[in-house]
Amino acid sequence: MLTRLREDIACIRERDPAARSGFEVLTCYPGLHALLLHRWAHRFWGLGWRWLGRFTSHLARFLTGIEIHPGATIGRRVFIDHGMGVVVGETAEIGDDCTIYQGVTLGGTSLAKGAKRHPTLGRGVIVGANSQVLGGFTVGDGARVGSGAVVVKPVPPGATAVGNPARIIVADAEAAREAAAARMGFSAYGVSQGDDPVSQAMKGLIDNAAGHEHQIALLWAAIEKLSARARELPAADCVPQDAHTTESFDAERLNRLVK
Repeated sequence: MLTRLREDIACIRERDPAARSGFEVLTCYPGLHALLLHRWAHRFWGLGWRWLGRFTSHLARFLTGIEIHPGATIGRRVFIDHGMGVVVGETAEIGDDCTIYQGVTLGGTSLAKGAKRHPTLGRGVIVGANSQVLGGFTVGDGARVGSGAVVVKPVPPGATAVGNPARIIVADAEAAREAAAARMGFSAYGVSQGDDPVSQAMKGLIDNAAGHEHQIALLWAAIEKLSARARELPAADCVPQDAHTTESFDAERLNRLVK
């Protein structure tokens, strides 16, 4: 128990720059107090002492403002920051190294008793303030849930869920889009990445341009190869003199349009 307590204090000091000492964390952090009381409540629940488990959970809620059902499973080095208004349901599972901010609900959408009604958070998940994760699905390792999001479907590992209802943003897709835009001399992050219609239109244009660029390169390669075979000349001599085989993208004009 002391080993886990040291781990909890160390992870809070690592993730919260406002934590000045271990003693301050131990005495002034309600998220830590809620987890310590939950361990007792969860033990009572597992022993079949259901009323005592619920009463301990209720006491923790009264003292900290954080409600964790004694049946919930919580891993190591979990940090509940601020914590007021956090609700964790009975069948919820929280993996190691997760961070949960105030106002978060890990709730259920089913009334079936005994079923898996609440979400499972993988390792290293971050759940932003006032977000709602509702249902018996899994939020993958390293995923992030943005503040105020309402998540009702699985989130892949490493992805980000934002909005209501939540949209899934895959990190690899965003990185590929930014790389394509950078080749054109235009930064995709120069405009909002949220629900702004101009931003959405720009994302579509960038994705479309990247796809066209690849198709055009394949077409030119095929044309040059066929021309060289037909005329028995070097491929460079078969390209029409007025053809443009290089990119032509006016980034400055595009930037002026979206300002």
